[in-house]
Amino acid sequence: MQSIDEQPSKRLTLNIRIKSEERGLIDRAARASGKTRTDFILDAARRAAEDTLLEQTLIRVGPDAFDTFLARLDASPHANERLQQTMQTVPPWNKD
Repeated sequence: MQSIDEQPSKRLTLNIRIKSEERGLIDRAARASGKTRTDFILDAARRAAEDTLLEQTLIRVGPDAFDTFLARLDASPHANERLQQTMQTVPPWNKD
């Protein structure tokens, strides 16, 4: 038996119950964005799903570690040979 992930070309049906006001709002937004209702809902649901999953993979640190991280971001870089070389290199978009 194949899983849904193994059938990328097969489209499945998703039925939802919705109030008429919400459907009207979605339809107006879909028209404004030049999308069909289905494409609009799928795009919004996909973004929400990705955001939810990304939020669960965030690295969480305590306040002391976060303060240390911010301090390092705010600190001036220490001079070193590689940094000097980088700063003196002509960017590719400025080369003839």
